[in-house]
This record gives sequence, structure tokens and C-alpha cells, in this order.
Amino acid sequence: MFQQNVANFKLCFLLCSSYKSSESSGNRGLMTRESFVNTMSATIKQGTKEEYGELFDKIDLIRDGLIDWDKLTSFVLLELYERDERTKMSVIPQWKDLRFLPTIHKDVIQNVICFKHPGKYLTVSRNGLLGLWGESLKLQKMVQITTEAVKPKDLWVTSLVALPNVNKVAVAFTNKEIHFAELNFKKGFSCQYRLQGFEGTVTCMHYWYNPHDGNEAILTLGDVCGQVQAIVFNAALISLFERPPSSLEDENVTVTINWQELVSGYHKCCHTLRHKIHNKEWIKQVLYSSSLDAFLSVTTSSTKTLVLAWREKLSPCLTMTAFHIDQGVNAFDFHSRLNLIATAGINCSVCLWNPYVTSKPAGILTGHSDSVIAVQFITERKLLFSFAKNKILRLWDIQHQLCMQRIAGSFPKSVDFHSTLYFHESQSLLFISMNNQLMVLEMEHELGKRRVASHKKAVTCLLYNSVLQQVKHTRKGSFLVIV
Repeated sequence: MFQQNVANFKLCFLLCSSYKSSESSGNRGLMTRESFVNTMSATIKQGTKEEYGELFDKIDLIRDGLIDWDKLTSFVLLELYERDERTKMSVIPQWKDLRFLPTIHKDVIQNVICFKHPGKYLTVSRNGLLGLWGESLKLQKMVQITTEAVKPKDLWVTSLVALPNVNKVAVAFTNKEIHFAELNFKKGFSCQYRLQGFEGTVTCMHYWYNPHDGNEAILTLGDVCGQVQAIVFNAALISLFERPPSSLEDENVTVTINWQELVSGYHKCCHTLRHKIHNKEWIKQVLYSSSLDAFLSVTTSSTKTLVLAWREKLSPCLTMTAFHIDQGVNAFDFHSRLNLIATAGINCSVCLWNPYVTSKPAGILTGHSDSVIAVQFITERKLLFSFAKNKILRLWDIQHQLCMQRIAGSFPKSVDFHSTLYFHESQSLLFISMNNQLMVLEMEHELGKRRVASHKKAVTCLLYNSVLQQVKHTRKGSFLVIV
């Protein structure tokens, strides 16, 4: 009983106040077990002496028979913190109605990213059309990417990443080039560097920079030849690459760089790393994790599906760790605090992996009936999104490895589609693209509510599935399942 009461803030305040009053009466801040039990039970007048004795034993971790003010307040603060964590876990997120943004793209949307400001977003379609969306998700600008190397009708963008520390974007094309541009929506797409000469077309990219030193940055690349390559910048704020003397006078001149120049070490402001352990399988996604100091990459192969390439200090070599996942995976995400990798399995399962254990997953989240195409963590709430090919979105409780929500019936009907998933945690916005259509789910803030509810509006139908042990609720054409 007392363990429930101590989670109540008012009781914690009374507990501390009682201790302080006893301290001021001559106890010099130290209390024995007997004096603590008598003082608290007489002042608070809740619970029994036995329960207060158990509380004293929990506070007195070193078992010296005495506690002081610091020990008591540390215990109370820890209890309040754990209570807050339990509250976050117990509240099932509620969502506003699915919002369809204006259809500006005529081709498949390749990426959705947060750009420059926390409330601005950038979308890019396969034909090179860029869209800038404002804080209220209103379209602000559109820019068409153009390049002299490719005719507009043949232009095909494969990936885009933002380089916030240098105010640039990097765009990869099917013609085996990457363009680095300072994106100015008044002047258009102004390419500053053209990186060419890759062995295979770059399919995916990831950019990381040191928040404490913007000169340190890493651009990770995955291609159709099974290669994972990285450009490690050491003077990004000064210049990403060396510029020839002839171009220094005119910053508008596009500098063309061959990949072999970087490999040879000609550019002193950066160097490259590479591995080919994926055996010519297309790389689906790459990521550099600063907490692991490793490069993560996945393919749809059943062997060497997920690879971690660990950087060695003072050495250009990479140490490999390979995970073999049946039927391969489409995507992954990494939670640095939980130290977990989530993989979106083609076999309809979401697996949770410890980066240091390759033999078996730390957990398997089952429930999808079709291939999982995207996963993403909600880091602050220890939750995980997963989106499947049959257009069913699930939200998982990572700690208990249970499905909290199943959202279906709201997404456009299409048999074959390309989709991206991006959750902007600070704004509680989930972006989902299906081909050229962009949709947004906005999470409502409910942490202050005591009542836990699964629906915003009245539930119209309830059905229990004894086989799957799921309860299905219906509301306005969409339903959620709580296990």
C-alpha cells in the first residue's frame, strides 16, 4: 500500500516536510529507523509502522542504520521519476484525423526530412521536385532540381539528406553522381560540388555531424553494388572539399570531383572508408551511429542482412559484425539509449537486436500479416512504429513487446506503392508517403490526463479475437487493436 502512496506527490511533500521539521527540532539531519518510523507515522498519519520500516530499509541502501536529508530526497525524486516513466508508458497515444497534404509531386516521394528550422520540412520526388513546407504544413516553395549532366526527362533522384551544419543538401542521382547544393528557394538549386565516378548508383544516404564541433561530419552512402562507403569530413565548416584556385573567386562555379580523388587522399579536409561485405546486394538503408561509432546497413538478403562496421581508432580498417535475418529486411532504426536495433522484416516480423549479440534477437514483435516496410522509434516514450505493405500501421510497447495500437482503413487504396515513414518527435508529427501522396498523423498531448483511452470519439463496435488475443474497436472507418 505504501509503495502506491509514495508515488503520490502530495504524500512525498508531506514526507519531506515531516523530515525537515524533525531535523530542525534537534536531530541534526540524521534519523535512526525507530525515530523515522515514529516521526513519519505520527505526522503523516497514513500507513502502518511496518510499512514505514520497510520504507526506511529501502532508503538506507548501505544498511548503516541512519538516513539523512540527501538520502530521503534522492529516494523521493527517484520514485517520482519512475512514476512519470510509468505514466508515459501507460498512456495510449491518441491521434487527430489523418491529414492529406496538397499533392504537389507528380512522381514518387523519395524522402521527407526536417529542414533548417524545427517547423520546416523538405520533400523530394523521384523527378527532382523539391517542396518546402512551413510550420503549419502549408506549402511555401517549390524548386525543380536541374543538372547539365542529365536531361530533365531522364532525371531520377534516389536520395536526399540535409547537411544542417553547413546549410546544404546532398542529392544522389541514378547517373552515379551526388550534388552538394546550398538550397536557396529564391535563387533555386545552386550546385556547389558535383561528386561523380562511383562504381554503382547510390541508393541511400545518411548524414551525421558533431553537435559540439560542426567541422566533424560523416556522409554515409549505400549503393547497388553492395558497397557501404563514407566520407569523413574534418573541416566541414571551412570547406567540404578542396576547391581549385580558379574557383575561389567565384563561389557560383560548380566544382566537379571524382570519387577516386577522395579515395587517394587528394582532399586533405576529408577521407573515405568502405566495405563490400554485402556481396553485391542493393543497400536499402545506411546509418552512422556516434554512440556505437559504427556504420549500420541492411539488404533484402537472408545472409549478412544487417551489418555493423565498427571504426577502429587510428586505423582506416573496419571491423565487421553480420546478422543473418530470414528473407532479409526493408529498413531499420537504432535507439541509442535502449541500445536496440529494430528491423522491418520481409517475413512480416519486427526484430529487436542487441548490437553485440548476433545469434538471436532480443525480441520479436509479431502481428503483421504482410511485409514490414518501415520502422521508427519514439525515443522519449520507448515506443516503436512499424508500417506494413498492406497499409497497416502498428505502435509497439518496446518494454513489454506488445502492440498498443493498430491503425488501418484510413490510407489510400493502392496495390503497388512506394512509401516513406518519418516521425518528427519534437512536433509529434508522423509523415507517411504513398507514391506521390503525403499524409500526416498528429499525436495529441495526453500525458496530463489520468484516464487512459484508446479513442477520441465514441466506440461503435467491439470484437475480441481469442486466437490472436486482440480487442478490435471501430471508429469512423478506422480501427485500432490493443493487445
